[in-house]
Amino acid sequence: MSSIEWNEKTFAKFAYLSDPRTKGELVAYVLTKANLKDNKYENTIVIENLKNNARRFIENATMPRISPDGKKIAFMRANEEKKVSEIWVADLETLSSKKILEAKNIRSLEWNEDSRKLLIVGFKRREDEDFIFEDDVPAWFDDLGFFDGEKTTFWIFDTESEEVIEEFEKPRFSSGIWHRDKIVVNVPHREIIPQYFKFWDIYIWEDGKEEKMFEKVSFYAVDSDGERILLYGKPEKKYMSEHNKLYIYDGKEVMGILDEVDRGVGQAKIKDGKVYFTLFEEGSVNLYIWDGEIKPIAKGRHWIMGFDVDEIVVYLKETATRLRELFTWDGEEKQLTDYNDPIFAKLKTFEPVHFRYKSLDLEIDGWYMKPELKEGEKAPVIVFVHGGPKGMYGYYFKYEMQLMAAKGYYIVYVNPRGSNGYSEDFALRVLTRTGLEDFQDILNGIEEFLKLEPQADRERIGITGISYGGYMTNWALTQSDLFKAGISENGISYWLTSYAFSDIGLWFDKEVIGENPLENENFRRLSPLFYAKNVKAPILLIHSLEDYRCPLDQSLMFYHVLKDLGKEAYIAIFKRGAHGHSIRGQPRHRMKRYKLFVEFFERKLKKYEEGFPIEKILKE
Repeated sequence: MSSIEWNEKTFAKFAYLSDPRTKGELVAYVLTKANLKDNKYENTIVIENLKNNARRFIENATMPRISPDGKKIAFMRANEEKKVSEIWVADLETLSSKKILEAKNIRSLEWNEDSRKLLIVGFKRREDEDFIFEDDVPAWFDDLGFFDGEKTTFWIFDTESEEVIEEFEKPRFSSGIWHRDKIVVNVPHREIIPQYFKFWDIYIWEDGKEEKMFEKVSFYAVDSDGERILLYGKPEKKYMSEHNKLYIYDGKEVMGILDEVDRGVGQAKIKDGKVYFTLFEEGSVNLYIWDGEIKPIAKGRHWIMGFDVDEIVVYLKETATRLRELFTWDGEEKQLTDYNDPIFAKLKTFEPVHFRYKSLDLEIDGWYMKPELKEGEKAPVIVFVHGGPKGMYGYYFKYEMQLMAAKGYYIVYVNPRGSNGYSEDFALRVLTRTGLEDFQDILNGIEEFLKLEPQADRERIGITGISYGGYMTNWALTQSDLFKAGISENGISYWLTSYAFSDIGLWFDKEVIGENPLENENFRRLSPLFYAKNVKAPILLIHSLEDYRCPLDQSLMFYHVLKDLGKEAYIAIFKRGAHGHSIRGQPRHRMKRYKLFVEFFERKLKKYEEGFPIEKILKE
């Protein structure tokens, strides 16, 4: 008998890989394990030599950056006692290391081509011990907290003399990359209400002087090969929800390289004039190279979750049934790691079945997982709704789906209009109509699924989602009697307070719901709160206290109104954790969330029990 089974603790058995880097014959990446006993994540940098297969380790470290000459590695180490981040440099032959800098907040780290200087980008805040003061908007940001007059700080650091040889500040959200000995600086374009991430001013900084390259453009610099700068975005966007494209700037003209590709770009890098990039495509995230024409490197039913390029390409690849592992490509693909194979060998995983259906005026992609069933046995169904709305479901590993399929549920998920991975027109169709046709796409997908799987029990369908998925869960329970239970996580219930309270509400909500929020009827018409009387199914609202993207008021308001109306509603508020707490919360936090998730659906879709006795549940 296997000693491993799917439950709320299984996630801690897996190894999680991130931030792959390569130089010459070396590959480095971060290996993360969840320690439930000590309630923390343990990060280790792994350095692999592809020539002799040797492996070396740097404990308690992240952000590996191999120097261009391949002789050194810079990395970041968190000092929890001092509450600061430390930058270290190690010799790659001996791994002897030295600490070169301490700073409270560090965002990025990049070697200059001389393998001596580092560009370190961080931020500083006022940090008065008694109060926060702000004259800019928003006043806070998810996962970052209150800005308190934040400025982005750029340090050029000489690793030999261990001195900051140049330092300058820019407004919040600025970023920078090396371009030979110059720095390309991206600065959000300033207006009365800054439209962060939509318009940028781009500068070249050298020896204390700056020159403006572009003003109020919708792209920004993401990489340089010393001769050319790679730009990500578009020359000018009307909507943030438009697809991002790629452009090469040679100092004279901007050349689009993906103008004919009607899909959204993910990560991108440039080397020797060749561009490597990922595309969101119908549920997959694929990796390509452009060298005058577009050629696939890794295309299939998978998600490429990060990559780097030097003499070879290294990338993290994940599928619906396997967590990401590291692969290399030099004309052919080779798998470099298999950390999780021994765990998955002892676990039953569920391969999604793809189906495609007509919904109103569009063709929609859907998937479902079928649990192990006896002949003639009926099973309950859980419908998952992704975030966004410009998120995307497809061929990546989602823990809750595998967990609940193992518990005997059908799992159904679709990419309604508004999703990424399709045409730009497809993505934009949800704007100012959120909850209308996109909800019909979900309902039509469920109907198609029920035709395909007669063992699915129509009378026991639950729905769940996070963020936009949480909104859609709230909306679904107010608009349809099809669903017999719902778990809404960090979702929206009232768009007007979201617009005024969320970190991105001043521009995102106005795009998705409509302009003139104080007058626009959409902000009430598309809000689940005002249809709370229609709710018949029990609902569990899960929210994190430190979510500034979809703040706590959204779930708390809905909960209070539902209770006032005599509805069966419960709320679990996690005391820590930002919007992404479901995957980035502390290990015990995640374990308890999974426990709540499983037990709520077990009681409401299988046992038909009244109430939700939390003390009993947590003891079981």
